[in-house]
Amino acid sequence: MSGAVDLSALKQPAATDVPSGHAVTEADFETKVLRRSLQVPVVVVLYSQRSPGSVELVKLFERLVAEGDDSWDLAAVEAEANMRIAQAFGVQGIPTVIAVAAGQPLADFQGAQPEPQVKQWLAAVIEAVRGRLPGVDGEAPPEQEEAPEDPRFVAAEEALERGDIAGAEAAYEKILAEEPGNVDATAALRQVRFFDRAQGLPDDAIARSDAAPTDIDAAFAAADMELFNQLPEEAFDRLIALIKRSAGDDRNRVRTRLVELFELFDTGEPVVVAARRRLASALY
Repeated sequence: MSGAVDLSALKQPAATDVPSGHAVTEADFETKVLRRSLQVPVVVVLYSQRSPGSVELVKLFERLVAEGDDSWDLAAVEAEANMRIAQAFGVQGIPTVIAVAAGQPLADFQGAQPEPQVKQWLAAVIEAVRGRLPGVDGEAPPEQEEAPEDPRFVAAEEALERGDIAGAEAAYEKILAEEPGNVDATAALRQVRFFDRAQGLPDDAIARSDAAPTDIDAAFAAADMELFNQLPEEAFDRLIALIKRSAGDDRNRVRTRLVELFELFDTGEPVVVAARRRLASALY
């Protein structure tokens, strides 16, 4: 559930003092950060041309990665030109540094730090993944024969392909009746139920909610529509804003729905991690 936006208006004039050797943008974030982090941890440094201290921090990391043993990699992200990346990580200040391993945030810190502390933090990150990622004193797992497909899941997927939402839902429910702890069936059932619910949304669901900002049911429909249209940040923010305006049972009801929407994603998705932080701030 992701989409591209036109960020040209956010780009700043080029500066000669900005590091570029490990520059990453929204266009290559998946390749240079998420996929690369399956091999070694990737240190993402969000900096600004307006902040000399953050530029110096990137230069420090560039020197350290050049001196290193390829056990980690660096991604320098100019925050103002790549706002979706900054928002996904819930960045509150510049510079912000996040270590990503196996596609998930592992550790972070904010603000400029002296070199000894940076090296200590970096060593802790590498030690935390040692032997767990192929590029950090680990070996790629031996190839295994592909397990045969579970015919119960095949039946559910075939029902989906036919457009038989009820049949797919029943198939996943049957799996869970036999195996209540089946994680794959639980995740698939959540997706199917959301898809079924989204099919019945009115075209003007978002407009209705905007016109009645305290209407919980309207907000639920609008958030579903936004999520269905691959706008998870907008969906999460809509419900978080409603939580701030609500109290008692209404607040609990909205929080429960928001958590249900979180569960449609992997727990380590940056957009979910950031939204959980905003939820915590709204609640406390």
